[in-house]
Amino acid sequence: MTAAVLYGKEDVKIERVPIPELEKGEVLIRVQAALTCGTDLKVYRRGYHAKMIVPPALFGHEFAGVIEEVGPGVKNFKTGQRVVALNSAPCGQCFYCKKHQENLCEDLLFNNGAYAEFIRVPRRIVENNMLVIPKEISFETAALTEPLACVLRGLHETGVEIGETVTVIGAGPIGLMFMQVAHIMGCDVIAVVKHDEQVISAKHAGASKVVQFPKVANPIEAVRDLTTERRGSDVVIEAVGRPDAWEWAIDMVRKGGTVNLFGGCAKGTRVQLNTERLHYSEITLKATFHHTPDTVRRAFALIAERKIKGADYITGEAPLSKLQSVLREMLTRGGEIKTAIIPGH
Repeated sequence: MTAAVLYGKEDVKIERVPIPELEKGEVLIRVQAALTCGTDLKVYRRGYHAKMIVPPALFGHEFAGVIEEVGPGVKNFKTGQRVVALNSAPCGQCFYCKKHQENLCEDLLFNNGAYAEFIRVPRRIVENNMLVIPKEISFETAALTEPLACVLRGLHETGVEIGETVTVIGAGPIGLMFMQVAHIMGCDVIAVVKHDEQVISAKHAGASKVVQFPKVANPIEAVRDLTTERRGSDVVIEAVGRPDAWEWAIDMVRKGGTVNLFGGCAKGTRVQLNTERLHYSEITLKATFHHTPDTVRRAFALIAERKIKGADYITGEAPLSKLQSVLREMLTRGGEIKTAIIPGH
């Protein structure tokens, strides 16, 4: 089969590799659509991911497709079914799983290889995090389940309430999802973006106000100016993964507010915090990572109910042979939000 193999920093090759052989409980899926995402772009730029992938390795993790083959012992799935399989599954037995923090599982099993004609899904993911796609939902839209599950967990853990002002820093796919779901929840959304095309995307996602940096000299003051009596936002979500944006988020929130430092910064990064403000303003700092089987199902339900639509996020399509050029264009901040990589083209 043809597949993308990550070898290191900005080094992805499209190669012929063996079709995976199945063991007990595993499933082979013919990939119909694999989506680009910010995490894959980080992996491509840095050449690795501390938890998810070590090169050389098959690459990509947001996908949907059709079951080509089922291994011995698979009971609830059959060939020909349209499915979405998540990129991980917890063990269900460790300290963190028993604390209902499955995203922190001591043996969290990751699966990569979505940018390929076929992908093997391990038994644990088949049993815990693979779902049948309704016939009216496209493969591209179903593949949004993974990032949406991460966003839903982030909002839940942050304690966002109806009517609150929520500021989202960043207008990549994850940032836009935070804006859209917060808007659906009945929140007033302020977006902090960089590029002109992101202003349009943020408004489409539900942001009522947009601050564009560097067109404003001080994004912190610009956000506060948009809040009642300049108190600051009830909730600020950092969805970029930059130390300066983490510091902005803390200065944009009101007294008693909550900041979710969602964007993952590079390994070894440090930020400076105003300890006096944190303490006397009772600011809560949260950081949420990944998803759980519960948020996966809640995300899938939103997609099945058509409250989240693929057309809002998937703005381009390319064959697998063009993956390298797509990723390079993403590095230069092209206008596409997500590109659907179609292996069969």
